Amino acid sequence: MDLVMRGKFILEAPIQQVWSFLLESGTLASCIPGAEKIEVIDEKTYKGVVKQKIGPISARFEFTANLTEMNPPRYLKVVGRSSDKMVGTSAQEIIVNITEISNAKAEISYDIKVNMFGSIPVIGKMMMEAKAKTLEKQFTENLQDKLREKLGNRKAKTNEKQ
Repeated sequence: MDLVMRGKFILEAPIQQVWSFLLESGTLASCIPGAEKIEVIDEKTYKGVVKQKIGPISARFEFTANLTEMNPPRYLKVVGRSSDKMVGTSAQEIIVNITEISNAKAEISYDIKVNMFGSIPVIGKMMMEAKAKTLEKQFTENLQDKLREKLGNRKAKTNEKQ
C-alpha cells in the first residue's frame, strides 16, 4: 500500500537560514511525532525509533534515513526504511523544495511517499491515511515551532495544503 502526502507552508526567515536549520543535526528527525530515539550516524545518516498507535495497534518502528540528494539551499531528498516486528516494513522518500519568497520569507513544499509492506496494508488504507494526515500536521507544526524558537519567536504562517 502506498501513501502520498504533499503540502507547503511559509516560514518567516531567509532561505539560507531555513536551509541551515533543516540541515542541523537531527532537526527533521526531532520533529517526527512519537520519536523516542534519534541517533546521528554521520551528517547524512540517521537511525532512530518512532512509536505510533494506528487504530488498535501499537507499533515501534526502527528507522534509518539517508540524505541522498542536495541542491543548497533549495532542494533535498531523504530516503529511508522502517520496520516493526508486528506491523511490517516501509520505505520512504521525502523531497523538500525551498523557494525564496522574499529576503525574509521562504516557502517549504514537501512530497512524501511511503510504500508499506507486510501486514501494514491489513490495517486498512483509510485508517492509515487518517493517521498519516495527523502525523503530517504534527510534523509541520513541530518544524515551524522549532524554527520560531531558533529565530527568536518569529511567526511561521500556518500549514497550507496543495
